[in-house]
Amino acid sequence: MRFVQTDKLKPGMILGADIRGPKNELMLAAGQVLTLQQITRLMNNDFAGLYITDVYPQKSPEKGIISKKLKDNTVSALSSFLEMVSSRKSESAVRVYDELKYYLNEIIDDISSDTNVMANIVDLKVYDNYTYYHCVNVAALSIMVGAAAGLNRSGLYKLGMGAILHDLGKIFIPKDILNKPGRLTNDEYEQIKKHCQLGGDYLRKNWEIPVESVVGVLTHHERCDGSGYPYGLPLNKQTIEGKLIAICDVYDAMTSERPYRASLSPSEAIEHIIGNSGTMFDPELITIFIKKIAPYPIGSRVVLSNGIKATVVRNYPKGLTRPMVEIDEPLNVGGSFERNILDLFNDVSLLNITIIGLDK
Repeated sequence: MRFVQTDKLKPGMILGADIRGPKNELMLAAGQVLTLQQITRLMNNDFAGLYITDVYPQKSPEKGIISKKLKDNTVSALSSFLEMVSSRKSESAVRVYDELKYYLNEIIDDISSDTNVMANIVDLKVYDNYTYYHCVNVAALSIMVGAAAGLNRSGLYKLGMGAILHDLGKIFIPKDILNKPGRLTNDEYEQIKKHCQLGGDYLRKNWEIPVESVVGVLTHHERCDGSGYPYGLPLNKQTIEGKLIAICDVYDAMTSERPYRASLSPSEAIEHIIGNSGTMFDPELITIFIKKIAPYPIGSRVVLSNGIKATVVRNYPKGLTRPMVEIDEPLNVGGSFERNILDLFNDVSLLNITIIGLDK
């Protein structure tokens, strides 16, 4: 860390220590990449200089939508519940169901407490536990987007319960079909399609669960153009629970590594979802969804429009397509100053630079 006089500051320099005003109010936080407007403001306020660092502090991925501990606890409760249901151990299932509801409420409280929360990390799921992690991820994604859509606390619970149990019906499908690594036959695919009805019917008959949650389980494979199943419902006959779970289910599945196919990047999955707006997915919900999903999570390798390759180090909720990046080779911006951090969202001198793809 070094001290630099204000008249020697350049856009792109990284602030090494907090800057505070006359009343000890925080003006700029350490780690901030300086813009021209901020430098001008500092000069106008007679700052002699400030400490600059060459190391951007935030290099590790953020926690994601919910903490790892909360996710693992929820996965454990969900797997126990599904195991009890599968083995028909009713009394044990009741106890574990209460535990699952507890963790679902924890997820809702965790997400609701941070209005800026977004999906900002690729979650790599273990093959053996994919089903459970997938269901918990879909629940967290659905709750996050549902909160952004304006659902109240009760609505988020109904949505979340439907999302976390959306694939429950698969425990009634033969395992040799579920785990088949190759292409399914038409008959096998018809068997798979029954999981929505089987799951919804089981929950409706055996558990005191909100009807909205059951509808979410039943309809998460319906599509806007009526081509989905099990009922072939058009858009105006579907509820927000089913429509939202449908988007989050497809997104998490596409970004997950599976034994029989490689995962897609978040940006590629988002392109698929946007490309099916109005046919598969509700356009209004897609508009909300893409504002909460970082297409280039921290750690992503990207290619800029000037041909330079870079690594994403920070995302901005209001500018997800213009993150802060660290470039491989310092960029000369005049004189002897070279910069290796580019803030595509805040630095107006970089408006002509965009991300054009992934560095694969």
